Amino acid sequence: MRRFRPLALTRAVAALSVLFLVTGAFAAAPPTLPHVAHRIEAREPLRIVALGSSSTEGIGATAPDRTYPAVLQTILSHRLAGGVAVLNRGIGGQDADDMMRRLPGIIAEAPDLVIWQTGSNDALRGVPIDRFERETRDGIAVLLKAGIDVMLMEPQLSERLANTPGSAGYVASVRSLGRALRVPVVRRYDLMRQWLADGDLTKATMMSGDGLHMGDGGYQKLAEAVADAILAGSNAASPNVAAR
Repeated sequence: MRRFRPLALTRAVAALSVLFLVTGAFAAAPPTLPHVAHRIEAREPLRIVALGSSSTEGIGATAPDRTYPAVLQTILSHRLAGGVAVLNRGIGGQDADDMMRRLPGIIAEAPDLVIWQTGSNDALRGVPIDRFERETRDGIAVLLKAGIDVMLMEPQLSERLANTPGSAGYVASVRSLGRALRVPVVRRYDLMRQWLADGDLTKATMMSGDGLHMGDGGYQKLAEAVADAILAGSNAASPNVAAR
């Protein structure tokens, strides 16, 4: 009988752990990204818009190529045969109200996928959570109706948010919306806790030092997790993944 090597087992467990933290469960039928899947299967260029606030813009990164969207493009360019463009449409300080107003322009860019990072500024500004949920739900519906896949990204683990009353409710809200609308959720809060617990990062390498934004190490790990989630959500077949 063939023996299963410990290293292979470790890698398999690690991959499943990332999938759990992105989708929220070891689901038999995880949320899918059908338009992304079509592009990958056809080996056609994939177009992604990263919508969000300062975490997407890259506040805390030491250079533009250290932001999570820039790192994501580099990773996917090495893993997908058809090529990829990741457009950074993060604007610092924006909440759900602001991003809803930007959706027509985002749709006009004709992406296959929108990664929507949201909830942090809403918590900091005290935007009523029912309004946040309503606007986010409506925004997702608009994007899906336009034939665009959606992936949500929840608020981060940070001192500023931890000291903001009610901030945990926005994390829970994003997860609830993902379950209800069957769109993947990047569970950034739990991912960041796991990186610290596993020793992959320290607080100093994960955060920028302002108590809110991630640093280069955090953005790198985030981009890796998002890339894995995109491939998992599209059920990308290995023949269509470029050799590393």
